[in-house]
Amino acid sequence: MKIVVLDGYTINSGDLSWEAVESLGQTTVYDRTPNDRVIERIGDCDVILTSKCKITAEVMDACPNIKFIGVLATGYDNIDVKAASERNIAVCNVPAYSTEAVAQHTFALLLELCNNAGLHNKIVQEGQWSACTDFCMTAVPMFQLSGKTLGIVGYGSIGKRVGQIAEAIGMTVIPYSRDPEGAVKADVLTLHCPATPENTGFINKDFISRMKDGAYLINTARGVLINEQDLADAVKSGKLAGAAVDVVSKEPILKDNPLLGISNLIITPHMAWTSTEAREVICATSAENLKSFIAGEKLNRIV
Repeated sequence: MKIVVLDGYTINSGDLSWEAVESLGQTTVYDRTPNDRVIERIGDCDVILTSKCKITAEVMDACPNIKFIGVLATGYDNIDVKAASERNIAVCNVPAYSTEAVAQHTFALLLELCNNAGLHNKIVQEGQWSACTDFCMTAVPMFQLSGKTLGIVGYGSIGKRVGQIAEAIGMTVIPYSRDPEGAVKADVLTLHCPATPENTGFINKDFISRMKDGAYLINTARGVLINEQDLADAVKSGKLAGAAVDVVSKEPILKDNPLLGISNLIITPHMAWTSTEAREVICATSAENLKSFIAGEKLNRIV
């Protein structure tokens, strides 16, 4: 069996091992593959493992040996699943591998908005505390989360874990699916839903106008959920007290993205899922998915 990993670098930059996959067949690992070289690199391989490369019907037809596509992620919108099903090609993913990592990063972003630990470290390092006449100093007020409400859009494994953490620190949790208006009016709104044609850009000027004045918005889901210009305007105007996103509509972020350069709007580079532990699960589960396929079983099969 010939196996190709098309874009392995973000999953395993060298700190992990592909040994479990390599034990199942002749394996070639590429760090990155541009879309115009996907067909060439698959060639006569039986198995494709990929995170973001687009595997279209055209790719499948050009590489007729493909029997199995393993997605090195939970989302699989880069795979033409219908075309795979029509060609009897198995497709598997890695569900729920990033729950703990993304939930943790969600609160890292929220706490930075509320406590501004980075800013306060900066002023200490610059000598402002040394020059202060008081034993303590604050550059901006701290926003206490205990007693506040958290609205959660997308109440799957990640959303529920975020809710558990929020409740542990004294917040009231309102899932959007149960109480849309209550969630919208929360002190903090956090997004954990998949992107669909129906919800693309749903966080827009109209939606934000219904949010509580001075609320915070967190997005560790998908960048296309947000109309970025509308979010930028809301933070600049003070309608929202702040926002933090780990994802944007076009990645890597474009230099003219309207979210850049705004005070109290934090952007991290799609890193919420990247804990070592989460990536270890991806490698191990991908190998188990392939083992299951070889044995005629259907572990994490999409089609």
